[in-house]
Amino acid sequence: MYALIIAGGEGERLRPLTSDRPKPMIEVAGRPILEYQVDWLRAGGVTDVVFLCGYKAQVIREHFGDGSRFGIRAQYSLEEQPLGRGGALRRGYTLAPPQEQLIIGCNGDTLTNQPLAELIAYHRAKDAVATVMLAPLRSPFGIVTVEEDGRISAFQEKPVLPYWINAGIYALDRAFFARLPEKGDHEATTFPELAAEGKLFGFKSNAYWRPVDSIKDLNEAERELAQLTT
Repeated sequence: MYALIIAGGEGERLRPLTSDRPKPMIEVAGRPILEYQVDWLRAGGVTDVVFLCGYKAQVIREHFGDGSRFGIRAQYSLEEQPLGRGGALRRGYTLAPPQEQLIIGCNGDTLTNQPLAELIAYHRAKDAVATVMLAPLRSPFGIVTVEEDGRISAFQEKPVLPYWINAGIYALDRAFFARLPEKGDHEATTFPELAAEGKLFGFKSNAYWRPVDSIKDLNEAERELAQLTT
């Protein structure tokens, strides 16, 4: 099974940590984010990983090489100029053999322990062209409950809200890739089109999931991983 990892981000909000490496190579608890992803994908049955590279691509290539040290086969799709995430996926897919019916796609800046088999089983059961893993939306702020007379009756510290967000992890049928733009973002083009046709599904996951977009996220991820492994 093949996976495409979008790994070309510059990570401007993580500078100066990204001055010499792409965002997915930022270390969390001593290991690059991409290492955690590769371990997770391999555990889920992925044998081949295509890194979709742009900014500081050589850092990824030098770290992973042919992938054998990490139990996978690694390939690299290099963008000479930014193609957007949709364009990167379209180009990277050309490195997968045509008989591959299912491809895993993911943003290279996320951590999760969601069993991949559950996402794949859901995708196949729905006969979807694309399935998006969804994560619950947690409020970044504490919530105050106010009664009608103005009395505050409760506080909730960053509660989970009744909404779901795109977790940046996808199960994708081969038909999906023909519909991608050559340049642009799949979330602004292909996903809305598939949703209108009833061919896009969402897999609701309550597993651990953490995007790393800022220094605050990085610090929280390190604390969370320490708790998961103890």
